[in-house]
Amino acid sequence: MTELFRDKVDIDLTVNGEPVEARVPAGQHLIDFLRQTLGLTGAHASCEHGVCGACTVQVDGEAVRGCLMLAAQADGTEIWTVEGLSDTAAITDLQEAFVARNALQCGFCTPGMLVAAEELLSRGGTPSRAEIREHMSGNYCRCTGYEAIVDAVESVAQARAGKGAA
Repeated sequence: MTELFRDKVDIDLTVNGEPVEARVPAGQHLIDFLRQTLGLTGAHASCEHGVCGACTVQVDGEAVRGCLMLAAQADGTEIWTVEGLSDTAAITDLQEAFVARNALQCGFCTPGMLVAAEELLSRGGTPSRAEIREHMSGNYCRCTGYEAIVDAVESVAQARAGKGAA
């Protein structure tokens, strides 16, 4: 029987800087592996169709919808969740800006927003408001409206570029 048809798959990856080896169901989504197996519940399983962005995590530096990627596909990758980005202080300025700009209310979408924003800002430069809106357009928020989120991301982009304070 080929590996493709096995019920379980062995994976070896790095999650938030720590090596992880696991045997996972072949059809298990990455978000479920992170939440249920590793206890990393910051990213949320919501629409399960890749539309809302609540499950956004970084895979090899790219924002990915955890509900659309299988855990088996993450074999050999480096995963960063909102918990890891927070623990390493990589997004402290974004978190502070979200609070200062009132860019969060219920907080459900916030982890995905922060991961998506960090992906954009890690590219360097200072994105325009239109570029921020476009990049963040795959992350839905039902509470705040998007101006505050764009304000927060813009302020951090400017601060990181030395053009202002977050």
